[in-house]
Amino acid sequence: MVGPPPTSGTRDSFNELGVEGGCKTFPWLKAMKDQDKNKYKSVCRSIREDGHYIEAGENDNLIVQKLESSPTILGVFGFSFLDQNRAIVKAVKIKGVSPNMETVGSGEYPMARSMYFYVKKAHVGVIPGIKEYVKEFTHDRAWGDEGYLADKGLIPSPKNERMKWAENAKSLNSMTGKEFE
Repeated sequence: MVGPPPTSGTRDSFNELGVEGGCKTFPWLKAMKDQDKNKYKSVCRSIREDGHYIEAGENDNLIVQKLESSPTILGVFGFSFLDQNRAIVKAVKIKGVSPNMETVGSGEYPMARSMYFYVKKAHVGVIPGIKEYVKEFTHDRAWGDEGYLADKGLIPSPKNERMKWAENAKSLNSMTGKEFE
């Protein structure tokens, strides 16, 4: 298996959704979380270091090249590189779900997760441009189905969710965490 190093957000996602997600399917590992959180974290949030996982750096193109030259290995990288390289690599179905724009955007694909950015409310009105940045980032021309962030690999959330987040951003509502459930 080839994939990104520990400094990568993609690796963090893989550890959280893939490795830990797999741990949760074993009752004895799931129980470990309540008994010894540190041991659980070391078992269920880490990738083996015995040579079976090869860190290929932050360059997803390099991972795709390694997959192309070694068709029996698995790779870990973001959806945009899968989408751009479907002629070279094949996606892995999880629980019978293939990754595509719809299943990733809706969260149906189990290895998908949303991207969030946060702004300290205390900085609004103090640091120039914060309000404008939030307004731009949450405008359809940026994060919409045809927005320029889609050209960079962002998969837009469903429109009703984007509208909810845009309203929260516009009014600068504080987020409690319950919004993400």
